[in-house]
Amino acid sequence: MSQNVPVPTALRAFIDATNSGDSAAFVDVFTHDAVLDDWGRVFHGHDGIATWNSTDNIGVRSHFELVGLERTDDPARVVATLAVTGGGYNGTGPMTFEFRGDRIARLVIAPAK
Repeated sequence: MSQNVPVPTALRAFIDATNSGDSAAFVDVFTHDAVLDDWGRVFHGHDGIATWNSTDNIGVRSHFELVGLERTDDPARVVATLAVTGGGYNGTGPMTFEFRGDRIARLVIAPAK
């Protein structure tokens, strides 16, 4: 993991909620107007996040391990490299998180630009 990059509270909560299978806590870590873009499939707000969670995350028993974290030019954005295992996608890749306060406002799952 990159040196001296503190793990944002919302990112830690995102990982912990997934790994513990807590769907309510998972959805709650996002802002009410959050956007989740998973390789071009876009989900909006808590209802959209809950749908993605049930089809692509906790619903398929995903488990995350944080293996890298990089700052960006925006202090409210980080690129986290996560190793994912479970009954869906398995592999390692970047996720770009944008935060508003202590919540995730935008999550893009695709190669960092």
